[in-house]
Amino acid sequence: MAASTHTVTNQAPPLVGYDVFAADRALTEAVERHLEPSLLETARAELSELGRTAGSAQAQEWGVQANENPPVLHTHDRYGNRIDEVDFHPAWHRLMGRAVSAGLTAAWVRPGGHVRRAAGFLVWTQAEGGHGCPISMTHAAVPALRADPAVAAEWEPRLTSTVYDEGLRPAAQKAGAIFGMGMTEKQGGSDVRANTTRARGLAEDGTYELTGHKWFCSAPMSDGFLVLAQAEAGLTCFLVPRVLADGTRNVFAIQRLKDKLGNKSNASSEVEFDGTWARRVGDEGRGVRTIIEMVAATRLDCVIGSAALMRQAVAQAVHHATYREAFGGKLIDKPLMRNVLADLALESEAATTLALRLAAAYDTGGEREQAFLRLAVPAAKYWVTKRCTPLAGEALECLGGNGYVEESGMPRLLRESPLNSIWEGSGNVQALDVLRALQREPQALNAFLEEVGSARGADHRLDGAIKDLLTELADLEGIEARARRLVERMALVLQGSLLVRYAPAEVADAFCASRLGGDWGAAFGTLPHTLDLASVVERAAPNR
Repeated sequence: MAASTHTVTNQAPPLVGYDVFAADRALTEAVERHLEPSLLETARAELSELGRTAGSAQAQEWGVQANENPPVLHTHDRYGNRIDEVDFHPAWHRLMGRAVSAGLTAAWVRPGGHVRRAAGFLVWTQAEGGHGCPISMTHAAVPALRADPAVAAEWEPRLTSTVYDEGLRPAAQKAGAIFGMGMTEKQGGSDVRANTTRARGLAEDGTYELTGHKWFCSAPMSDGFLVLAQAEAGLTCFLVPRVLADGTRNVFAIQRLKDKLGNKSNASSEVEFDGTWARRVGDEGRGVRTIIEMVAATRLDCVIGSAALMRQAVAQAVHHATYREAFGGKLIDKPLMRNVLADLALESEAATTLALRLAAAYDTGGEREQAFLRLAVPAAKYWVTKRCTPLAGEALECLGGNGYVEESGMPRLLRESPLNSIWEGSGNVQALDVLRALQREPQALNAFLEEVGSARGADHRLDGAIKDLLTELADLEGIEARARRLVERMALVLQGSLLVRYAPAEVADAFCASRLGGDWGAAFGTLPHTLDLASVVERAAPNR
């Protein structure tokens, strides 16, 4: 019998056994807003099924297992033969299988596919973030492959399949395929034009032999990879299959797996190409233009992934405060804690609303939406991913010492939080990309201003922020040195415009007062006390 001093009281129960999708009002409303009515019933059913799985004890255990048992590289077999295989815990494969079966790589071939897929990615990533990397790259490879109709005809059905078929075999023998990517090199990083990997043409048209290295090659267990290499006419995009059609292994020497801050479940590697067979995708010398659509899609996934992590962090913080008592009452009823939770909830809802708006632009298509995405994606990628880490840290603090302990799951969220800000171009790369679009593509700025301007007149603080933004855009003096400030303002104005149009009044009011009106401190929990903070927190609660 336990001693009486060991009786456990005043501990929040685990947040488990709930529908991650249905409990997220900002997300469910965004899906209803952006999907055609004829698709809603089916989409809601699919997303709730995925949400219940994501919120289950089983899926949460998969996430723990996949991170506590990270991938292991085996470069050689017992006889000394080079095999370059990466072993994953079974939990990783279960996570991957559920993601693929949920259509998270099939957006391009389903009606309303990008909104449905973005919502699903946001829901399922809350179970575990690391496996989202190969899921994202498989999804994003499709538009790049379409630069070559013959390549797309062969590979697209495999990438958009809802069957996860693990193991290294010729892709033609598999029911589905997963893709990775290798762009950066030691000497260049994001400056991919500095790449030194060479491509030598072979006798068969469109085929090459690659020699060189990749400093970051994501998901090395994949069936195929899009890589950049220098051909005779310049930097070119290539498809590198992991296993050749005759069943032999392509030359794909994995030197090591990266020991990362977080993202432990996912394998990131360094690889060497030495006579590696590759197939050209797009024209020689146009590698960046060919692969840029893949980059744009993965950048949007950085936004969605960060929104997912924020949502899970906020859900955990609000859940804990709902049950935990201190100083004579529930934490959630304490004015100061309510201010913190409301501030975190605003950041999370703004990220979710923006992410789904961008996904909807992919579904709508057309010149106007494409122009809008050209500016909105890098601006959102810059800002939303940067807000993720301070939010995760503050949410962890809401749990006190309990949040600092691994069993809470909060440390894993915190370690994962910087990833999306770095992946696919860190902050400066995004800011410079926005400047490039402003200088070269005036239609992109027109589409962006049309989008934010659709809410003008609804809130004086938003109107003032738009006016200030126009002043910033009109002054090109020292534009590069102040690019971060400009892009931050663009992202906030866009989020404010969306919330004013679509969110409840108390959410829009609090966002505009703090983020646009300047009535805000340097830390979370500094919202004006006169706002309806209780309603903001209640809206964010996962345990309804």
